[in-house]
Amino acid sequence: MILLVVVLVGACDDFIDLAPESNANVDDFFQSQEDIEQAVIAAYAALQSRGEYAQNFLYFMEVRSDNSVVEDITKAAGEEGNLDLFRESTTNSYVEATWNVCYTGIQRCNVVLSRIDDIDMDAQLKVVRRGEVRFIRALTYFNMVRMWGDIPLVTEEVTNVTDAYSHVRNSTDEVYAQIIADLEAAAAALPDSQTDVGRVTRGAALTLLGKVHLTRQNWAEAVNVLNQVQGYSLLPNYADVFDVDNENNAESIFEVQFVGGSDGEGSLFLRLHTPLNNNSLLGGIGAGGVGDNLPSRDLVEAFTTGDLRSAVTVDSLEDGRLHTNKFNGIPVDTNDEDNNFMVLRYADVLLMLAEALNEQAYTADGPAFGHLNQIRERAGLAAFVAADLPDQESFRQAVWEERRLELAFEFHRWFDLVRTNAYLDVMNNYEEDRAPLVVQTHHRLFPIPQSQVDINPTNIIQNPGY
Repeated sequence: MILLVVVLVGACDDFIDLAPESNANVDDFFQSQEDIEQAVIAAYAALQSRGEYAQNFLYFMEVRSDNSVVEDITKAAGEEGNLDLFRESTTNSYVEATWNVCYTGIQRCNVVLSRIDDIDMDAQLKVVRRGEVRFIRALTYFNMVRMWGDIPLVTEEVTNVTDAYSHVRNSTDEVYAQIIADLEAAAAALPDSQTDVGRVTRGAALTLLGKVHLTRQNWAEAVNVLNQVQGYSLLPNYADVFDVDNENNAESIFEVQFVGGSDGEGSLFLRLHTPLNNNSLLGGIGAGGVGDNLPSRDLVEAFTTGDLRSAVTVDSLEDGRLHTNKFNGIPVDTNDEDNNFMVLRYADVLLMLAEALNEQAYTADGPAFGHLNQIRERAGLAAFVAADLPDQESFRQAVWEERRLELAFEFHRWFDLVRTNAYLDVMNNYEEDRAPLVVQTHHRLFPIPQSQVDINPTNIIQNPGY
């Protein structure tokens, strides 16, 4: 578990550029409100890392699904393509990097939670900052438990290297219990809005909590929590949701913030979603596209005539290669764009409510229809009525399909396929101008990084099938 140890204790290697060399130095640093504020920002910064939302999550959450493909499966030593084709090994560098970065973020959250009580600062601000890092920790664990299943659950700051060797893979139930506890605490602590754009709010905590309950099939709890998400609305025009000049809009609930031209705070989403070596979409600025998350033909064919989301979600170059228009901020330089990443938005809330209400009980033309039809009507499509969806199963399938079309490239599709137990059927019947995939039950999870298993094989057992 050396890598886990290094990440948990050595997370401070780039921790707000302080690089403390001992616990004493860390202790000396946390003396004031300003110090805690920097530590909270560092927790947010983990979400910006390439191991998480800035890059790697797209391989685990979109490319893995029927929505998108890696254009060149041989580049990056084939490791991106292997994730696309369900051929990843236990030594895949993307798997290892994401595991490590996630625990870096968790350590940063734990540092704040363990030290903030001893700092002389405004009492209400303490409450809010605790809520923010508990949300970030919950979001990180939610992503991890869906990627790897049982994982080490670390909720205290690790200050002694040897302590990390005692960590075992906690059960999925234990991890989810902590996620729910963190989100309930965050929802109670956070305000409805914050002065600083991009900070977590109560609405974000409730939305994520609702998604957790939906994933756990706690339908009543999901409905109860999601009904409390207030103050957001669908934008009339779907394209406006993703306009780089309209970020953090009325539909947005939580975005990971990126700012181009600001000393490393820019993103690279447009370049990642641009076909290989193409520079025209990038305004001729910087290096060409890398083609890491391009729309599949299957996704193109899923849109029906008249769906206004189609042109925003999928477009093509003159040579026929596909790309998405959901990231449109021209870069300042290579990998230096203004594009934020939207983690949670109100359309997702409406679709989750529709699904959870239907799972409780199908009601012809009931409230679930209303939530689903808000999404349909904005897309320029006819509203569904009971004659179209006459029973629970037909409504269920309609919601799942609407989720795919509405939320494509927003890191929901793979997890939706897994939680609805559709991944085997969908992916084994999906072809993308390549050899048919062979997807098995164990592919619902990713391999534990082999480095973790090798160093502590007693406590860290590899996922079955790898």
